[in-house]
Amino acid sequence: MAEDWQQGGFGLYLHWPFCEAKCPYCDFNSHVARQIDQARWCAAYLSEIDRYAALTPGRVLNTVFFGGGTPSLMAPDTVAAIIARIAQHWPMANDPEITLEANPGSVEAGRFRAFAEAGITRVSMGIQALNDTDLRRLGRIHSVTEARQAFDIARKNFDRVSFDLIYARQDQSPAAWKAELREALDMAVDHLSLYQLTIESGTAFGDRYAAGRLRGLPEDDTAAEMYEITQDICEGAGLPAYEVSNHARAGAESRHNLIYWRYGDYMGIGPGAHGRLTRGGHKYATAAHRAPGKWLESVETARTVESWEPLSGPDQAVEYLLMGLRITEGIDPARFERLAGKPLDQNSLDHLGAIGMITADGPRLRATAAGRAVLNAVIRDLLPD
Repeated sequence: MAEDWQQGGFGLYLHWPFCEAKCPYCDFNSHVARQIDQARWCAAYLSEIDRYAALTPGRVLNTVFFGGGTPSLMAPDTVAAIIARIAQHWPMANDPEITLEANPGSVEAGRFRAFAEAGITRVSMGIQALNDTDLRRLGRIHSVTEARQAFDIARKNFDRVSFDLIYARQDQSPAAWKAELREALDMAVDHLSLYQLTIESGTAFGDRYAAGRLRGLPEDDTAAEMYEITQDICEGAGLPAYEVSNHARAGAESRHNLIYWRYGDYMGIGPGAHGRLTRGGHKYATAAHRAPGKWLESVETARTVESWEPLSGPDQAVEYLLMGLRITEGIDPARFERLAGKPLDQNSLDHLGAIGMITADGPRLRATAAGRAVLNAVIRDLLPD
């Protein structure tokens, strides 16, 4: 009998923790460093890949994702060495998806060619806005012109290119977002990630907001209108939402992120990287040391690099529900029941169905378009007590 994780697939996430500058809205594990010893970091990643290979023998690896931070700051030789070592250890799926995140300010034609030659098959670019005023407000170090130039370079070197935008920004109106979104769709290849600006504690924006100095943020109703505009315009352009914040042409979905949303297994390598791994029939949540220096030293001295937290069946069921209802394909209630040891509450299902928040057809339970707009509330109603 197949293990549960096989219904979602198996991937590897590698975290590069360095950026040229820290964006004020960012709560990711990213750091600015004057100098980076690329050879030392490469050796540490290769060592961790060897260690994880010993833990996961015989598995077929579906995807690899270089995230950050700004992985396009990695030396192409480092990326090539990592991909080569991965290929030594795991059989790869046909046409493997190997994604690299890139910021326009760290891109040049020769570097992208080298990444493609190293084995990168897909690039995800953090453009974030298509006007220079908002780019400056967001702390981005590139201009719109530089973003377009970088995007053109990416298209020449990769068949699959995605980029990110943030909406519900300061002083942004629905009409302005509609115009910007149409401009983005004119650029788009096959995938867009469109995120509503959220103010996270511990960030520069979070501190400004708490002090009452982050002005011009749209009201909730205005932000909700922008979300609806996003869904309508993208669907009309042939890039419907397949996940709450992600839009793609059919077949161009992010295969790596689908492993998360389908609740598969994935290794997390690098400072602060999280993973979900099944060993001996038990699923574990892994979390590596966040501080780059501590992570690097731990790898080099063969000390403990990450924590392993066993997940109970009910814990896994909750995670499966949280992740799976984000995607339009939804979840398999029978899989939830196997994990949780009990089915979803029928009264909650009946209520949410009656008010148009969820739909059940065949073996799948899905959040409707209206339900995905208020997904946290839908999930609260469905979660077991």
